[in-house]
Amino acid sequence: CDLIRRSDSVIIMGHRMSDLDAIGSAIGALRICKMCGVPAVIAVNSEATLAGPLLKTVIDAGEGHDFIAPDQTLDVITPNTLLIVVDTYQKRLLESQKIYEKCSRVVVIDHHRMAVGHIDNPLLLYHEPYASSASELVCELLQFMPKENNITPLEANALLAGIMLDTRSFALHVGVRTFEAAAYLRRMGAQTQEVKKLFCDTLESYTYKAKLVAAAQVYEGCAISVSDDVPADMMVVVPQAANDLLSISGVEASF
Repeated sequence: CDLIRRSDSVIIMGHRMSDLDAIGSAIGALRICKMCGVPAVIAVNSEATLAGPLLKTVIDAGEGHDFIAPDQTLDVITPNTLLIVVDTYQKRLLESQKIYEKCSRVVVIDHHRMAVGHIDNPLLLYHEPYASSASELVCELLQFMPKENNITPLEANALLAGIMLDTRSFALHVGVRTFEAAAYLRRMGAQTQEVKKLFCDTLESYTYKAKLVAAAQVYEGCAISVSDDVPADMMVVVPQAANDLLSISGVEASF
């Protein structure tokens, strides 16, 4: 929080084709900035995201001013602007390379394993590969903040959605800390039935996903599905289909 307070503004961003964990953890990080009294925004390309339902929910709640197109931030970045990167540690995967290159002060919050091409010399690195998600890590940070500035139920739902996405609804990569984070969010007003709505498919996307699953062939424990180009607004069905294939008996990997 000291780094935030010593900044005149904060930009928060995740990875390209942002998902529920990237946006959920960004919303949690935004709340920390608000608690510190420093103006902050989330840079996201709303035309290329897998978290469309969450963004729509936040905008419908009157909080759309917290989000900004990446290119619109470039003119307001100063030497004292802090960039908080969530849910990725790879420079090539950032929502905006231009923002990263223009910001000299960077903080990283991520749960993925270290790999080549990572962000160099951040001011602070909160990196825990054993955590389920970036949203879980942000939840832990929020619990160190003053209790009188609790997060809102909407923010709690966003963070819980991020955890549920990366754990496949608490089925994979779950530890004790994951359930502690979920319990904290439930106390803060998260509603599981509202979070589940963020995962609902349209009939069109469900049909497309079903076609990918139906087209799969299993070879030596690997389920392989080949299709034509997937429409940009349907990209989310690809990982969903891969997850569904992994639930089939005898399938060890899906492609």
